Amino acid sequence: NKGDSIAVVGHNGAGKTTLSKLMMRLYDVSEGEILYNGVNIKEYDLLKYREKFASVFQDYRIFAMTVAENVLIREVDEENIPLAQKALRQSGVYDKILTLDEKENTILTREFDDEGALLSGGESQKVTIARMFAKSFDVAILDEPSSALDPVAETKMYDSLMEGTKDKTVIYISHRLSSATRSDNILVFAGGKLIESGTHDELMELNGKYAEMFNLQAEKYLEEQ
Repeated sequence: NKGDSIAVVGHNGAGKTTLSKLMMRLYDVSEGEILYNGVNIKEYDLLKYREKFASVFQDYRIFAMTVAENVLIREVDEENIPLAQKALRQSGVYDKILTLDEKENTILTREFDDEGALLSGGESQKVTIARMFAKSFDVAILDEPSSALDPVAETKMYDSLMEGTKDKTVIYISHRLSSATRSDNILVFAGGKLIESGTHDELMELNGKYAEMFNLQAEKYLEEQ
């Protein structure tokens, strides 16, 4: 439903990423159908359909361009630079960008520029997340968008995500279940199938696979503390 935040959880190989790529028609279903507004997604113009989505995948890429160009993925000028700056703030990396010599006009990587800036894995991931905030979309799909972030940075990113995607549909795929607790609905996958769904409280009361995974992660965090 429009405006819902959906968490998709499960162990590696459960089918979470496959689901996201099927929804965006990077793959086509071999049986059954996927409906968008009640219409089979194969009936839409492919490019126009994909324009409805903003996506962040775990195999993100940083290009040998400026920070702003990495965010907007197009030519940057005085009119659209504020959009890049806003997106960088929302993704939580703008303070780091301000420390660079040319700020958002700094070239990233040293592929073509020996003076290019090298960001950490977490900082690079935040730049790719900023691409989503810079785009007009109806549905956001985030596949492990916080894999390179520590738990504190992940919480801040999730807060910005919830604030910046009001009235948007957000599908959030993650192996960290702490973020799933605030979602409107949680889908639990195993072996390529949906085995449980509901809110965090409903699934904890069900005491099934989700509760087992959540309790195991909670115990791990407590042990680390």
